[in-house]
Amino acid sequence: MLVSLLTKFFGSANERMVKKYLKVVEKINQLEPIYEAMSEEELKGQTQLFKDRLAKGETLDDILPEAFATAREASKRILGMRPFDVQLVGGIVLHNGIISEMRTGEGKTLVATLPVYLNALTGKGVHLVTINDYLASRDSSWMGRLYNYLGLSVGCIIHGMSDDQRRMAYNSDVTYGTNHEFGFDYLRDNMKFRFGDMVMRPFNYAIVDEVDSILIDEARTPLIISGSAEDSSELYKTINVLIPKLTPEHYEKDEKQRTVTLTEGGIERIEELLREANIIQSDNLYDIHNISVVHHVNQALKAHILFTRDVDYIVKNDKVIIIDEFTGRMMEGRRYSEGLHQALEAKENVTIEMENQTLASITYQNFFRMYPKLSGMTGTAMTEAHEFEEIYKLHTIDIPTNRPVARKDNDDEVYLTADEKYRAMIAQIKECQKKGQPILVGTTSIEKSEMISKLLQAEKIKHQVLNARYHEQEAAIITDAGAPGAITIATNMAGRGTDIKLGGNLEARIAKEIHGLTDEKDIKKAIERATAEIKALEEQVKAAGGLYVIGTERHESRRIDNQLRGRSGRQGDPGESKFYISLQDDLMRIFGSDRLDTMLRRLGVQEGEAISHAWISKALERAQQKVEARNFDIRKHLLRYDDVMNDQRKIIYEQRRDLMQSNDISEMITDMRSDVIESLVHRHIPHDSLIEQWDIEGLENEVHRVFGITIDAKTWANEEGIADAEIIQRIIDAATTHMKSKEEKYGDVMMRTAETNMVLRILDKCWKDHLLTLDQLRQGINLRAYAQGNPLNEYKREAFVLFQNMLDVLREETVSALAHFEIDVPDPSILSQLLNPDMDFDRLEEQTPAWEDPETVQEAEIVSMKEKPRRPHKTGSKAQDASDNPGRIQRNALCPCGSGKKFKHCHGTIDV
Repeated sequence: MLVSLLTKFFGSANERMVKKYLKVVEKINQLEPIYEAMSEEELKGQTQLFKDRLAKGETLDDILPEAFATAREASKRILGMRPFDVQLVGGIVLHNGIISEMRTGEGKTLVATLPVYLNALTGKGVHLVTINDYLASRDSSWMGRLYNYLGLSVGCIIHGMSDDQRRMAYNSDVTYGTNHEFGFDYLRDNMKFRFGDMVMRPFNYAIVDEVDSILIDEARTPLIISGSAEDSSELYKTINVLIPKLTPEHYEKDEKQRTVTLTEGGIERIEELLREANIIQSDNLYDIHNISVVHHVNQALKAHILFTRDVDYIVKNDKVIIIDEFTGRMMEGRRYSEGLHQALEAKENVTIEMENQTLASITYQNFFRMYPKLSGMTGTAMTEAHEFEEIYKLHTIDIPTNRPVARKDNDDEVYLTADEKYRAMIAQIKECQKKGQPILVGTTSIEKSEMISKLLQAEKIKHQVLNARYHEQEAAIITDAGAPGAITIATNMAGRGTDIKLGGNLEARIAKEIHGLTDEKDIKKAIERATAEIKALEEQVKAAGGLYVIGTERHESRRIDNQLRGRSGRQGDPGESKFYISLQDDLMRIFGSDRLDTMLRRLGVQEGEAISHAWISKALERAQQKVEARNFDIRKHLLRYDDVMNDQRKIIYEQRRDLMQSNDISEMITDMRSDVIESLVHRHIPHDSLIEQWDIEGLENEVHRVFGITIDAKTWANEEGIADAEIIQRIIDAATTHMKSKEEKYGDVMMRTAETNMVLRILDKCWKDHLLTLDQLRQGINLRAYAQGNPLNEYKREAFVLFQNMLDVLREETVSALAHFEIDVPDPSILSQLLNPDMDFDRLEEQTPAWEDPETVQEAEIVSMKEKPRRPHKTGSKAQDASDNPGRIQRNALCPCGSGKKFKHCHGTIDV
């Protein structure tokens, strides 16, 4: 009570922050007449003036009022839009690294231009992150006119661009792109073999549009780049046939946790089926040699029991395409990991692609936390403010609307059964249609949207369906969704980043009317006619009550419900919303109280009667809170484990960057060689041990295996007073002599280049194997809880040991590869050409299979997209004839020795 009294008197923290920013807005408004009076040249020249002031020591906060006033004036002149005061507040919030919650239709796209312009003045680059390629392209083109007018460059990252195009876009002052494009470019950059091939600059500042969708919803799954592992398609097909023979008593399904496990009876039944199919020979499925079969059975069981076609995925063009549960959009190219996608492909009888092995991965949490400054905007963030604060250290501020919200949000109508709910909903649709009121019916899946479409077809009610099957028609459907009497059934994909305008979309109508017209008078008349018609329709719809939003059921997250409601009532427009619920809905069935149905029937609730009671509202709220809390725990759990890997990832990626920027790593190689030799000696000559305990023969064999040299350790051991330190030094001297002779033979340039390339390739191979080991460790670590161990602490401890082991393997494999490195060039004149300082070694490397680890150059199947096959280090240059440059021998040119063979198949052969 005291808190509410103080809040009433002093205002909430949110209100106090908004008032503080409104004082800055007053300064910006005072400057408006000055900037309005400026000529084109004067206004454009402000950008260079601001850069000069920053160079002299002023801060971005110092120039904020003038920069915002400049951007506002440019927006008026170029875009024909003047940012409202609340939009200026939103821009200040974003500049300060805070999340801005702004309602639908409040102009978030325009708001972002203010802090983007200000922060781009530093020359360090600004990233604006959107949720799909369409919005990235649209916004960069639309708002890019403003930035270009003010002298800033704009780039856009979309799927399918080359590295050169991406590098150019990232070097722009402002870069638009999707979250997965930014994330995967970061991972791909850290798989490159030359520093100059990297496309991204160091991170500076990012604004995340629809921040709740990207940092909350999509953060439950990490970004993964994977390469092909093994082909198990036949086994997936075989086991897929067996799963339908199981009955419900053979497995236990937990819908809350989305897990399914075999019961004892189920294990016996599947063992029987597997033996009949001659897949296993033993009686026990869980024998050590059946581990792979167990994996395939578990994934096939998940595919059949937990995943539903047209809800979790669709089948299109011989592919299983995942449906985003939050947006309802197709996720082209993204695949489930650990063989689940292959199991789904077997279930749907489409082509089964090869399984994957992780080559690089990162969570969205750890990716976006790398930005020194981060902010975001969305219409629904306050319900997740706690998570933004805890995970990203981002505060959230609710920005007031430019005009008061006029939408009427009705209480939910709750029914006992789904049939009753749908009957009541259709009655409401008919009533709205009679008044000429447009209706948006929101559903949670493709399956539900098509089922409701059939119900309306049975009633002969004309309507449009918008879901992942018809995503190409999204723009056209949304354009007409605000027309009088229009009925649109849509999954959650409806309207993210777009507005449903009452009466229809004026721009789309004008484009349609003037299509094919060439005479300016005709065009002018068509524009005037379209404008007048849309205005009349808008008034008609407003008189009917505005857009009516119907929710067919509550979503797991309150944010998604609020987003659906937010499609109506933009910029003070009238509107209405109502949710229709039944106790058979998934949310109520899985997370609601088990006693609710029984209690309501005892209270005498009749069939077809809508229920409105505080208990029901509380039950709904509790159910959603349960799911939100569970999803938050999933994300936190994922992050805790990824933080362990993230520390190691930073070390590896930093090491790779240093290697690519170094011209000479011979000192590092020398240290590696000393460490490996010391380890080998201590392995065979324990410290403070007797000579009789020394494994001299084993040491000689190991030194020969690793370094390719022969030592006489038996003679050394007979020397009086010899110690392990002396033996270590003698082996170091012998290995150093061996490497010096190799350097004299091939030259300093060749050896330095070979060292860098060897280390990078072996580092990538070891890191890939380490990721696989960590994945396997992660899968079984929770079993440590049965031994009273903390799984996370156990994971941290073992991951550290595994990382140290990986570094040991890296050192040994690197010095061994360099010790055995040979180039078969018997003609000294050819060798002298190879050692030419201007030699294009990267092209040599590009065409040399013997230098490549075959596992690192597999076709990269990326979990969020699928790329064309390419080598990670490919420069994109085409081989030229040797005559182009007499100082170079191209790999595909004829060998100078006169054999008639290509150089790479003759004297250019490289053996490792």
